[in-house]
Amino acid sequence: MVVLVAAGLTSCNEQKTAYVDTTKLIQEYKEMKDVEQEFTSKSAQVKVQLDSLAQSFQAEVKVYQDKMAGMSAAARKETEAGLMQKQQAIQQQQQMMGNQLREESDAVIDSIVTKVKDYVKDYGKKNNYTYIFGSNESASIMYAKEGLDITEEILENLNAGIEEKIEVKKEDNKEEEK
Repeated sequence: MVVLVAAGLTSCNEQKTAYVDTTKLIQEYKEMKDVEQEFTSKSAQVKVQLDSLAQSFQAEVKVYQDKMAGMSAAARKETEAGLMQKQQAIQQQQQMMGNQLREESDAVIDSIVTKVKDYVKDYGKKNNYTYIFGSNESASIMYAKEGLDITEEILENLNAGIEEKIEVKKEDNKEEEK
């Protein structure tokens, strides 16, 4: 009887643990891949806009350089001041657009990371885990018994959830078209 009670207490105190490779989880999460692709595209669009501004400015500089020999000193000084102002405005616009894109990207990525953390937390509760550890390049987990890595399972479930949302959106759009 004592052995049964001891065995029962041991099994009650047994803690279920696992770990997730957080780097892999975030990198291979479909929603994160989609966001990275979206921001790569937005970045390319911003670059095209800024390149256009820079080319226009360079054309103005070329025109000035071609005409400057025949200009008075006062006219050169005035034109150069105007060109410097345009150059500063272009640089400020480049910086502003870069910062805006970075802030927007950071906000979206932060929301995805929060979503993943919340999912892992819910997964742990539903599957009676005491702990689910995160592992990454800084090696917060130096050793783990084989079979405790649940990264693939979490990743599959997260990505399946994304696919379900995509299907629901498609169905909603078809209903709206009717």
